[in-house]
Amino acid sequence: MNKVETIKVKKGKVVRYNKWGYIFLIPFVLTYLVFQLIPMVSTIYNSFFENYRSGLTQIGPNFVGLDNYKALLSNSEIWKYMKNTFIMWIMGFIPQILLSLLLENWFSNARLRLKGLGFFKTVIYLPNLIMASAFAMLFFALFSDNGPVNAILLNMGIISEPYRFLSNVWSSRGLISFMNFLMWFGNTTILLMAGIMGIDMSLFEAAEVDGAKPSKVFTKITLPLLRPILIYVIITSLIGGIQMFDVPQILTSGSGTPVNSTMTLIMYLNKHLFSKNYGMGGAMSVLLFFVTGFLSLIIFKITSKKED
Repeated sequence: MNKVETIKVKKGKVVRYNKWGYIFLIPFVLTYLVFQLIPMVSTIYNSFFENYRSGLTQIGPNFVGLDNYKALLSNSEIWKYMKNTFIMWIMGFIPQILLSLLLENWFSNARLRLKGLGFFKTVIYLPNLIMASAFAMLFFALFSDNGPVNAILLNMGIISEPYRFLSNVWSSRGLISFMNFLMWFGNTTILLMAGIMGIDMSLFEAAEVDGAKPSKVFTKITLPLLRPILIYVIITSLIGGIQMFDVPQILTSGSGTPVNSTMTLIMYLNKHLFSKNYGMGGAMSVLLFFVTGFLSLIIFKITSKKED
C-alpha cells in the first residue's frame, strides 16, 4: 500500500468517526429545537400581537407592533417589581458569597487540618437539594402569627404580642432572601472550592515561605485567580435572582404581600400568562431576556480586566 492509499484510508476512518459524533449530537439538537429555540421564537413573535381573553371573549391575535413594550415600560408598577427583585437578590447574595468565600478558604487551608471535610461539604450542599416549595411551606409555618418562632419570642419575653413577619415589608423580604441564601450558599461554596483546587499549590507555599499573612494570600493570590469562577457565580446568581419566583410565590400565595413589596418580575409575568395575555407575557419575557443580558455584560466588564 503506497502513501496516497494510506492517507485515503486514514481520511475514511476519520469520516466514519465523525459520523458517530454527529449521531450522538442529534438528541441534544432536537431537545434544544423543541424545548428552547422554538418556544423562544414563538415568545418573540407573540410579543408583537394583542392576544388575550376578556371574560369569555378572545381578543386577537392582532398585530400591534411595539405597543406591548411601550405599555410595559410606561407602567410604573414594573419598575417597582424590578426594584423588589434586585433588593431581595442583593440581600440574599451578599451574605451568600461572603460565607462561601470564608468556607472555601477554611476547607482548602491545609494548615487548619480540618477533619471530616467530606461530611461538611455534603451537609452544606443538602439545602440545595430541597425543593423551594417545601422550603417556603416550612418557613410559612415557622414564621406565621401563631408559629413556633413567635411562640419562642413570646415565652422569652422579647415581644409582648405576635410579630406579623409576613405582613411587614422588610421582614417578608428578609425571609425570602434568607431562604434563597440557605438554598444556594452550599452550591456557591462547592463551585469556589472547585476553582481553588485548580490553583497551583506551590503559589501558596511560596507565599508562606516569604512570610505572607493569610489575609494577603487571600487578597493577592486566591481572589485574583478565582476571578473566572467568581464571574460565573455572580452572573448565574444574577440570572437566578431575576428569575426569582417559587419562594415568594408560595410564601405570599402569589399576592406579593404586603403592598406588593415582594412581587417579583416573574410573578408579574405569571399573572399575564395566567390571565391568557400572551402578548404582554411575551413582551415581558423578551424584556427580561434583554435586561438579564445587559446586566450580565456589565458585570462581566466590571469584574474582568485585560491581562498584561
